[in-house]
Amino acid sequence: MATGIKDKVVILGMGCSRFGERWNDGAEEIMLEAFQECLADAAIGAGEIQAAWFACALDQINVGKSALPMAMALRLNKVPVTRVENLCASGSEAFRGAVYAVASGACDIALAMGAEKLKDTGYGGLPKPERGTLGALWSPNVSAPGLFAQLASAYAAKYGKNAQDVKRAMAQISVKSHENGAKNPKAHLQKLISVEQVLAAPMVAAPLGLFDCCGVSDGAACAIVTTPEIARSLGKQDLVSVKALQVAVSDGTESGHNSWDGAHFATTRIAAKRAYEEAGIRNPRDELSMIEVHDCFSITELVTMEDLHLSPLGGAVNDVMDGFYSATGKIPCQIDGGLKCFGHPIGASGIRMLYEAYLQLQGRAGARQLSKVNYGLTHNVGGSPHQNICGISIIGRHEA
Repeated sequence: MATGIKDKVVILGMGCSRFGERWNDGAEEIMLEAFQECLADAAIGAGEIQAAWFACALDQINVGKSALPMAMALRLNKVPVTRVENLCASGSEAFRGAVYAVASGACDIALAMGAEKLKDTGYGGLPKPERGTLGALWSPNVSAPGLFAQLASAYAAKYGKNAQDVKRAMAQISVKSHENGAKNPKAHLQKLISVEQVLAAPMVAAPLGLFDCCGVSDGAACAIVTTPEIARSLGKQDLVSVKALQVAVSDGTESGHNSWDGAHFATTRIAAKRAYEEAGIRNPRDELSMIEVHDCFSITELVTMEDLHLSPLGGAVNDVMDGFYSATGKIPCQIDGGLKCFGHPIGASGIRMLYEAYLQLQGRAGARQLSKVNYGLTHNVGGSPHQNICGISIIGRHEA
């Protein structure tokens, strides 16, 4: 019987590029920037990597949607490299591939890399889906802000919330993330904002204003994973272990009929329960030390607090306003600034979230360092509220 991967795999090293408008750098430069930090952190040579997974969602840095760009940029000599893509959850998918390969015994040391040159696409946001295998199952004539705006309206209606109260909670989420991002030299946006600025900002798709939406940026992040035994043989101590990896994918139910209320992510609720069980976490509100969630829009973060079984249903607004998820709160969220301040280079985001949790667990987060970190959870979503892929990762201190 399957028992999961808890403590079977540890993170040997991680790296993250500076995120932003990297007009003067190609995809190879930003991948190499993250990779060099990762190799130095792991204290190994590139020749010791036995397999790699590359996450990228758009074509602009790919050669026929292949793994060649990463293999060439990093000079991974004849190493098996696999390109993966699962919409905005692509980074989590690459990490899952590398971790599973080590856990299965297929290789000893594996690399997961996520990268995207999103600014080079020319889009002001994510492109609309085109025709193809998903076309007939998806609504191609909608925008991401438009879809997620519906989530906000449905949430307010379901729980009888005043629309202005929800909007103010969303504004507080953005303010909190910018406060954290201002302390992060790798973030795209490093400026403080106020609730008043958020509420007065131009509307994108009501009730989502400019500061409720994450930006467009370029970036890369990567991780090298191995077994605890190998990590110790390399002199590593205070190991950061993978406690759980879970993915849940929509089957069409949410958009197929009205059994879904439109106010939550069904996949997140399922993936979170599975992840807690795999990690041995019984009370996540008390046991989690920090979370990094997929805050593509402020409303996404708000409902995710409930979908992760942290805030009671309908209670996330109060928790946000009470500072439960602030840097000094019970469970800090987006302590690095999140997608709000990093932007969302699609393939990189899932691994970028893990990078912050990894730094926090090792006490290396600088000005953002939290006082006590035992477990870090990352939540990476691809798609829309109506149809999506959710990846949940939990990492923590290795248990011998």
